[in-house]
Amino acid sequence: MTSRSVTLIDVARAAGVSKSTASNALGGSGRVAGTTRERIREVARELGYRPNTAARSLRRSSTGAIGLHLPRTATRLDYYMNLAFGAVERAREDGLDLVLLAPGTASGGRLASRVDGLLVIDPEVDDQTVPDLLNAGVPVVTGERHLGGGTAPSGAVVCDNAASLLALLDHLAERGARRPALLVPGPASDWAAALRGAARTWSHRKGAEVIVRTVPFAATPAEVEAVTADLVAGVPGLDAVVSAPDGAVVGVLAAAARAGLRPGTDLLVAACVDGAAARGSGPPVTAVDLRPADYGRACAALLGDLLAGTTEPGTVRRHDWTLNVRASTAGRA
Repeated sequence: MTSRSVTLIDVARAAGVSKSTASNALGGSGRVAGTTRERIREVARELGYRPNTAARSLRRSSTGAIGLHLPRTATRLDYYMNLAFGAVERAREDGLDLVLLAPGTASGGRLASRVDGLLVIDPEVDDQTVPDLLNAGVPVVTGERHLGGGTAPSGAVVCDNAASLLALLDHLAERGARRPALLVPGPASDWAAALRGAARTWSHRKGAEVIVRTVPFAATPAEVEAVTADLVAGVPGLDAVVSAPDGAVVGVLAAAARAGLRPGTDLLVAACVDGAAARGSGPPVTAVDLRPADYGRACAALLGDLLAGTTEPGTVRRHDWTLNVRASTAGRA
């Protein structure tokens, strides 16, 4: 039997790493390779190491708050507002406040002194803030995976977006569509990259091309209307259009009306994100419901579990979607 408690220095020496590396590995933060992190955790288990929570509290007082970072163009999108409300509710249940981070929020020690952890939703490869947030020195949970490399987040909540689009395209085919188009952002986010990959997969399976057109991540209805009008005028046999950006599908309906096409019969219309725009359109639009409020709750719950030490760093949890079928895909005349 040992005569003293196992310390962090004991773990670091046994694992052959520095004390700071051992601390980061066991705390789920900092730049530590996955294999190194797992080796350090295994050494800690073998030695019977138990964190000194009192000492850790003295080193860094809890702020009782977590930060939320959304895509730069997200502030006017219903999806992210509903997600934020869900995250706020779940954080409150854990006794935490949620702070919405402004674009360009400082990271490093200044940010770590303000929040206990971070939620980074739909991180984009070209968002220069994301690497700083991942290196802020606090646990980070991402909503969808970060494709930019570098420091890995402490955890992630992911949705099978590829499967949702495959199901949507199968539904359109069952309703008579043979030449569908997909309006989707560039592959700078895990969500958009998954949709693009699913379109390629479906095309290979069916031997029928999904025509892909690139639109902004937060495309407006006017932008989507212009792209749809070009498709209607230039693609013979076009019979279905799927709009990925939140709320922009009404632009597809407007372009169809201008061309004298009846949505739901002459042109099937669908969306990759359900919301008020899809539900309230005429006709109502078939859409993938990503359940954003529940998604926000799931992200906040994982971060809360990481902060409480009840789940392991590196945890990835799944979030479910549903397909809501409406009149816009009633079937080809």
